[in-house]
Amino acid sequence: MIQTDMFCFQCEQTAGGKGCTKVGVCGKDSRVATLQDLLLYQLKGIAYLGSKILAEGKKIDEGTTKFMMDALFSTLTNVNFDEKRFVRYILEADSVKENLKNQVSNLDNLPAAVYYRPPEDVEKMIADGKKVGILADDIDEDIRSLRELLIYGLKGMAAYAHHAYRLGYKDIEVNNFFFTALANTLDSNLSADELYNLCMELGKKNFKCMEILDKAHTKTFGHPQPTEVLISRKKGPFIIVSGHDLKDLKELLEQTEGKGINIYTHGEMLPAHGYPELKKYKHLVGNYGGAWQDQQKEFDGIPGCILMTTNCLQKPRDSYKDRIFTTGVVGFDGVAHIEEVNGKKDFTPIIQKALELGGWQEDEEEKKILVGFAHNTVLGVANKIIEAVKSGQIKHFFLIGGCDGAKPGRNYYTEFAEKTPKDTLILTLACGKYRFNKKDFGIVAEFPRLLDVGQCNDAYSAIIIAIELAKAFGVDVNELPLTLVLSWFEQKAVAILLTLLSLGIKNIYLGPSLPAFVSPNILQVLVERFNIKPISNPENDLNEILSKK
Repeated sequence: MIQTDMFCFQCEQTAGGKGCTKVGVCGKDSRVATLQDLLLYQLKGIAYLGSKILAEGKKIDEGTTKFMMDALFSTLTNVNFDEKRFVRYILEADSVKENLKNQVSNLDNLPAAVYYRPPEDVEKMIADGKKVGILADDIDEDIRSLRELLIYGLKGMAAYAHHAYRLGYKDIEVNNFFFTALANTLDSNLSADELYNLCMELGKKNFKCMEILDKAHTKTFGHPQPTEVLISRKKGPFIIVSGHDLKDLKELLEQTEGKGINIYTHGEMLPAHGYPELKKYKHLVGNYGGAWQDQQKEFDGIPGCILMTTNCLQKPRDSYKDRIFTTGVVGFDGVAHIEEVNGKKDFTPIIQKALELGGWQEDEEEKKILVGFAHNTVLGVANKIIEAVKSGQIKHFFLIGGCDGAKPGRNYYTEFAEKTPKDTLILTLACGKYRFNKKDFGIVAEFPRLLDVGQCNDAYSAIIIAIELAKAFGVDVNELPLTLVLSWFEQKAVAILLTLLSLGIKNIYLGPSLPAFVSPNILQVLVERFNIKPISNPENDLNEILSKK
């Protein structure tokens, strides 16, 4: 293995569009990055043993599966920056791996990742991590590109599987795929075609995973309903809940009920207001702020607390480091962390801190936006939508959504949304919507022109809407008057893109820049097979799209 310094190019904002080599643009330092590389190496060893167990007709125990998805999730962009937590993950991975070895009948001639045993000293761990990073082996650029595409897709799917699992929902095929797919990244004999096929298979498995998560959410909290959400402040103590984990939000709502604390959603938690079992809590009063990348200025010195439940964490400023709390796989050195014990979390520390801080001193003028247009709601009025299309009232559908980010170029999505004709309808989801979701787009054919489908986790809803509308019109999805204009940032977006491609969906406009980990040859393949288009400028892209109607 070749010794390398830090190298990471898994997210859209990676330095120079090539890779972070000294410190991550996300804020992780080289030590954490290297420990993440070593953890991934450990997970590959676990995956290989797991694939052997499956090949022998045996089952992988639930604890191992849960560790796999949580550990993968911890390495996503903007999730965990805590060096100590990664040391614990690496040592726990060693215990998991040793347990699996006892279940495999033959341990001869297996990859080095299977036999590796980490030292307990963190400096030695970091030295080992530098030997197993992305550039540690000398392989073909296209093979590396497809291998990393597969790994990032698995990381994204791990996040979705984690959320479903917390609500008691899982799928054995999805769970087993983590092991068989990740094990294949250790096989130096796999061809580009074989790795490409694995990426497409991941897309299909992720579609199943998102279906399970949708079921977990709707069975637990009810189907989202169109709901007005306050986006201005109310007087009194408060806690802002960010991320994606609805179970965490529900437990916090239960524990704060009657205590005089207002709960606000932030970022990807905004769609929570549409769920009947969440919005019944009267102290879930509204949504605060915008997308994740604005949190440092929005949280700066606020007289309340923040709970980060999943990814989207930035390095906290000193002005609010004493009032931000993490939970689940999220972590930052020096930030208070709330652990789950026997399936429950005790939010007393953040509740007490919020009461101590006192909150805002007066109400702001009320402003509201509309959320809650998931597949159940939209398809409930499908007949009216179809009639509006047939009568010419609705000429085109745009899905404008995905991840937001700090790098220049994302104002494209604001301008694009603003320039869409008045006889078109916009679906949006994920935090990319914060570029335009507080603007008034008016009405088309009795529908709000902007329909908020939900979190990035709710991409399943958008896909189902497209599939069902295509069935109703008797056409292929690609023949619908529908264009996907997507922004990507991290690994969940990679998993969703692979899902869209695996379903044969074409003509996607993608930006603000193309993935650094996709080699020119692999990009060419994706362009030829799926006609993926890099965004240019809103006016040109809109003219191109609408000229083909």
